[in-house]
Amino acid sequence: MKSLSVLFWLCLMPCWFNNFAVAQFQLDIEEAPFHYTETKAENRVTRLMERLESRELKLEYSPQQGYLQSLLKELDIPESSQTLVFSKTSMQVRYISRHNPRAIYFNDDTYVGWVNGSSLAEISTTDPKLGAAFYTVDMMPWRAKIQRADYDCLACHSTSMTQGVPGHTIRSVLTTFDGSIDSQKQSFITSDASPFSQRWGGWYVTGRHGDMKHMGNAYLKAGMLDTSANGNWTHVRDEFDTQNYLSPYSDIVALMVLEHQTQMHNEMTRADFVVRQMLHQQGSAPTDAEEWKVQLASVAKRVVDRMLFCDEAPLTSEVKGSVVFADHFTRRGPSDSSGRSLRDFDLQTRMFRYPLSYLIYSDAFDSLQDCLKQEVCRQLEAVLTGKNQSEEYAHLDATCRADIVQILRETKPDVIRAR
Repeated sequence: MKSLSVLFWLCLMPCWFNNFAVAQFQLDIEEAPFHYTETKAENRVTRLMERLESRELKLEYSPQQGYLQSLLKELDIPESSQTLVFSKTSMQVRYISRHNPRAIYFNDDTYVGWVNGSSLAEISTTDPKLGAAFYTVDMMPWRAKIQRADYDCLACHSTSMTQGVPGHTIRSVLTTFDGSIDSQKQSFITSDASPFSQRWGGWYVTGRHGDMKHMGNAYLKAGMLDTSANGNWTHVRDEFDTQNYLSPYSDIVALMVLEHQTQMHNEMTRADFVVRQMLHQQGSAPTDAEEWKVQLASVAKRVVDRMLFCDEAPLTSEVKGSVVFADHFTRRGPSDSSGRSLRDFDLQTRMFRYPLSYLIYSDAFDSLQDCLKQEVCRQLEAVLTGKNQSEEYAHLDATCRADIVQILRETKPDVIRAR
């Protein structure tokens, strides 16, 4: 059995490991307690596969997109979530170019990659035990064959780019005209914390963003990225034939959501894997309860800080994307009795009006190790009720904290205890 070992660093309190400020954990996802390839997947995609195998469901095929539209419908992924990437950063590099970009569609836990002209589609999804699970779809006209893909995907999706665990990432790269990456140039892993100027290299971007500059819609000319006319595009019809695509857009707001979501999922997976490893090494009863509490608090804090958008890059101009995507996204709810939702966009100075990640409603959050989830909730409550006034949470004023508390008490009551 091939073994995948991933090294990553977890900042810990100095008192633990003989006054070293950083402890090194080695995760081998093929060893206990993970056993990645041997673990049965249970997620949105496996449920679809079961329906197909039992003949309860038959996907509909079209000559233009294969099973794409039918797949999106059954996986509950809106077509309006389409984003387009023209950098050659997929297993299907031979098909991808500026004139034939790869389309990505997503909901809160599942991603579908489709390339015009290819008979192979790619799916990845979050899984309670695996972190991220990967699948290919062989789109033969007479049947859609979905099968799990591990090592072909993990070569890129279980690395430092994904925080060292099976996960997802959005890369911003510099490409030549045909989409090939210039490996000598700097690239970026993008999230909601990334400066706007470092986002979306190798991607198409449609929507309004005022004077803010980004790397999208552009490629290298004479060794320099040409950003002279790459901003505030309303569509991509002038760049390639969009007839076979489900939309002529690569929505800027969908891209911003995608960046937050991928890194938030990775953060939760990373924390869960670390705690599983700790429990496995120590047994169900930690030998030093105080040390365990401090270590657990450190792991949970990274999740809390990302959930609260602590390092979010401020917007200096209003962002306007597709009203269709925004509507589809916000309607997934839930909302409180005043109609407020963690999915409500701001897009004036920050992404969301109430900056607490909507992924708090996800299966990925609910499936965290119990001790980890309880510690995350304890820390969230301390911040949102004003007990914790640390500087990193200064972006949350008293009104904002109170609004989030009320939303949670009505829509996720297990997070904030009733008073």
